[in-house]
Amino acid sequence: MAIDQQGASPEPAPGYAGRGLVRGFSTASGFVLTLFLTFLGLLAITFFIGRVIPIDPVLAVVGDRATQEQYDVAKIAMGLDQPLWMQFISYVGNVFTGDLGMSVSTGRPVIEDLSRFFPATFEMATLGILIGCALGIPLGVTAAARQGSWLDQVIRVVGLLGYSVPAFWLGLVGLALFYARLRWVGGPGRLDIFYDGLVEPVTGMILIDSLLRGEIDIFWNAVSHIILPAAVLGFFSLAYIARMTRSFMLDQLSQEFVTTARVKGVPERVVIWRHAFNPIRVPLITVIGLSYAGLLEGSVMIETVFSWPGIGNYLTTALLNADMNAVLGATLVIGAVFIVINKISDVLYRVLDPRAR
Repeated sequence: MAIDQQGASPEPAPGYAGRGLVRGFSTASGFVLTLFLTFLGLLAITFFIGRVIPIDPVLAVVGDRATQEQYDVAKIAMGLDQPLWMQFISYVGNVFTGDLGMSVSTGRPVIEDLSRFFPATFEMATLGILIGCALGIPLGVTAAARQGSWLDQVIRVVGLLGYSVPAFWLGLVGLALFYARLRWVGGPGRLDIFYDGLVEPVTGMILIDSLLRGEIDIFWNAVSHIILPAAVLGFFSLAYIARMTRSFMLDQLSQEFVTTARVKGVPERVVIWRHAFNPIRVPLITVIGLSYAGLLEGSVMIETVFSWPGIGNYLTTALLNADMNAVLGATLVIGAVFIVINKISDVLYRVLDPRAR
């Protein structure tokens, strides 16, 4: 760094900006390479699991009444007569060109099915994790700040219920109470039947698409349908987030710097939310990321109970129909979601914690 005699601000030495650019490019390249290798590993696992499962994809296409000649023709057409390593290379090439095969269940390309079903799951899980974070973090902080009190005990019981109550039972009880009895929410499905098909899909998420089209009535109808399943998902994520937040906060509240702040007369609210909460933001990012990914792939029972046309329902139907293209495609999407969320969590980790850069 060069400093003039007048004490002016330092100017970068020659080559400093270049080194920073190279370092940034190297970091970005490493990030992309890691992402690519992880996705390639996911492709390998998905492919070989599909070959190990005792389901004949050829038989699922031609049916059990097909002749041996028809079976052989279909097997060659699907490329299953080739060596396993050639099949894998072909599979990877097809995936990277957006070709996941045809679905036996729907008769459409799997990529088209996923583009229709995944946004529904994404919309519900996103609202669920927002509910979980909005309630779980304050509850966890409050439980830690009032450790041993009746309020702490109540919050811990709520968290225990979130771990022990079956999702399908809570969904059925919610429908019976809030829909059938009180009429506070909409019923199963994403919309009432007379609204179905009135909004042209843009993002695939009905809340956003209805607002983009200016269909306010459809938006509120969609809200009435999504709020209950999202709240059920949010309850389960709330339990996990509140428990982990409480654990992190208890560790921070026992630290010497918190005790010092209290001795100095710092207001308790500032001690809790600034001194104790700030250090736990980094581990909370990981907790929230894992919880969000879990909601995206683990909402099968909720989608079944609420007749929600999401990827979990699609995957279940594909498994029952031995539709391996659909099963592998849905599994690949779920795995890719985990990878992306983990990488986003890693980036946020580095942003919030300079020591990790």
